[in-house]
Amino acid sequence: MTTFSTPLSRKLGLKYPLVCAPMFLISNKEMIVACAEAGILGSMPSLNCRTSEQFEQDLQWIRSKTDKPFGINVTIGLTDPKRLARDVELCFEYKVPVLLTSYGNPTQLVEQAHAHDTTVFHDVIHLKHAKKAESAGVDGIIAVSQGAGGHAGTVNPYVLIPYLKKHLSVPVISAGCISGGAQVAASLALGAQLAYIGTRFIASTECGAQDRYKEMVVEANHHDIVYTNKISGIHANFLKDTIPDNTTPDRSPEAAKRWRDIWSAGQGVSLIDEVKPISQIVEDIAREYHDAVAALR
Repeated sequence: MTTFSTPLSRKLGLKYPLVCAPMFLISNKEMIVACAEAGILGSMPSLNCRTSEQFEQDLQWIRSKTDKPFGINVTIGLTDPKRLARDVELCFEYKVPVLLTSYGNPTQLVEQAHAHDTTVFHDVIHLKHAKKAESAGVDGIIAVSQGAGGHAGTVNPYVLIPYLKKHLSVPVISAGCISGGAQVAASLALGAQLAYIGTRFIASTECGAQDRYKEMVVEANHHDIVYTNKISGIHANFLKDTIPDNTTPDRSPEAAKRWRDIWSAGQGVSLIDEVKPISQIVEDIAREYHDAVAALR
């Protein structure tokens, strides 16, 4: 499949301007390697590893399997400071090319990252936090729009992407409801330099999600997605049938156990038909992108 790119994807050394978004609990080292070999940026949260020791083992395994770029997500304000410091230290030690930051002020982390020649992207749902992150020196802003899986914003991507691009000097990355190549083409047309895709990669053979979770993503449509703050206290999108009745927000250390059975997904489930290997998903998206662009001509 013919490569397509943007200045940012070329800077990162990617075949395609696509990111497999870091998904809590279910993203894993196998996904990262499959994405790297397919020519896109794979990622996972460092906290998907129970300890920093396990995180280091995963980084060693990834480095033994690929020399291509990948990313690690660190949740600044939601991580124990000692754990955060150690995980970031390991990212630098193993030369992780990209850090994806969220939930907090990335200023100090950006300074450290740039000293190690590491790129930093920060996710936001509105301009206020985007401007703060830009002032902190991040290399790109992830615009998490309405309908995204997990903690999503409320602004339609047709507005959010060009609006952020208009007011920022750093690249914008589009996130939310990108399940195929047509949405990638639309994202690039709106001014994004990378497309950040999560839900479609839940339905991959490498994903750590339970088989039933993957089946639900394939079977569901956007009517099966609910936007609620009852799980963590922060509004997010979930598969409606996995949310128990009378749920109340839980931020305790034990809360992660509940998330194993409360499954996140975005409205893009409507466009997902099959569980496939990541390599095939990437090739499908590339083909769909080229078909969409050709149809415009």
